[in-house]
Amino acid sequence: MAADVPENHLNPLDVLQKLENTLDEKTILVADGGDFVGSASYILRPRGPLCWLDPGAFGTLGCGGGFALGAKLCRPDHDVVIIYGDGSLGYTMIEFDTFLRHKTPVMALVGNDACWTQIAREQVPMLGSDVACNLVYTSYEKCAEGLGASGMLLDTAERTKIAEILEKAKKLSRTQPVLVNAKIAKSKFREGSISV
Repeated sequence: MAADVPENHLNPLDVLQKLENTLDEKTILVADGGDFVGSASYILRPRGPLCWLDPGAFGTLGCGGGFALGAKLCRPDHDVVIIYGDGSLGYTMIEFDTFLRHKTPVMALVGNDACWTQIAREQVPMLGSDVACNLVYTSYEKCAEGLGASGMLLDTAERTKIAEILEKAKKLSRTQPVLVNAKIAKSKFREGSISV
C-alpha cells in the first residue's frame, strides 16, 4: 500500500482494493483517467473478455461515458463500473444526463485527488511548475445529483465504511446511475511508471 498517503484523505489503493472485493463476475470495467486509472489497472481484475474497456495507448480522456453507455446497452445483465480520474470526469460528467434519458444504470467511482496527477508527476520535475495541474476537491456527487443521478461521497468520515458504501452503490446502480466521489490522497505508487 501507499505508505506516504496522508491521513486527511483516503488511500487510493485501499479504495480500489475494496471496490475489487465488491465486484461480481458479471461486471464490465470502463477506465477513463490517468493516475487513478493507472493504479486501478494493477488492482482491478477484468472478469472476462471485453470486460475492461479503456482508450488504449493514446489514453484519450472523456471516453468513459460513451464506453459505459455502449457496454450497458450491449450487456444489460452486467454491472458496468466506470473508473474515473477527476480530470477525465470533467470531460464526461454530463453523460449522467444521457444515462438517465436512455435508462442505462451504471456506477462510477471517481478518484478525486484534486489534481492532474499523472501530468504533474512529470511536469513539475521537468519544468519546475505545477501550472494547470491543480484542481479542487469538487463535490462531483452533487453534480451527479443535479443531473438526476444518485451521488455518494467517500472521505475520511467514511473510512471504515468504504466497502459498505461501494456495495450500496453497486446495488443501487442496477436501477439508476450512481456516482461515488472518493476524496483520495496523492500517492507515489506509480512514480517512475512508463505509462506517464
